[in-house]
Amino acid sequence: MNLPGIGATEIDHVGIAVRDLEASVELYRRVLGTEPVHREIVADQGVEEVVFQVGTSYVQLLAPLGPDTPVGRFLQRRGEGVHHLGYRVPDVAAAIEHLKHEGVPLVDEAPRPGSRGTTVAFAHPKGFAGVLVELVQEGPGAPGGSSPAERSGAD
Repeated sequence: MNLPGIGATEIDHVGIAVRDLEASVELYRRVLGTEPVHREIVADQGVEEVVFQVGTSYVQLLAPLGPDTPVGRFLQRRGEGVHHLGYRVPDVAAAIEHLKHEGVPLVDEAPRPGSRGTTVAFAHPKGFAGVLVELVQEGPGAPGGSSPAERSGAD
């Protein structure tokens, strides 16, 4: 059965909240055996992120820019760990409309710029069994190419 859904094509990334970004980068560098592919301060989200590519997906380490940011409050309440799950979708605006139709509560009612040249929107954890979900539409600024086929070297 082919349901319309949000059109998720794969897991884009797992966002992990960390207290010490530099120590976490070193740990992930050693454990994954790879170098980060992207680093950015996302001021409107109150985080500094470092991204590692794993296959066609990413591990996104998130450190708060302050205690009164979403990730800062998350760390105070829950400690370090998985903060959110990002699904890659072909059209964030269409995915938002589908979630609205399904009655899923949203954090973002409209797409907005994300890191790595992406367009993003967040769905509230109440709509996904307690998991904060990010919808991610890739743009030309994504590390390693703008599509999974380009990143994997497929023709």
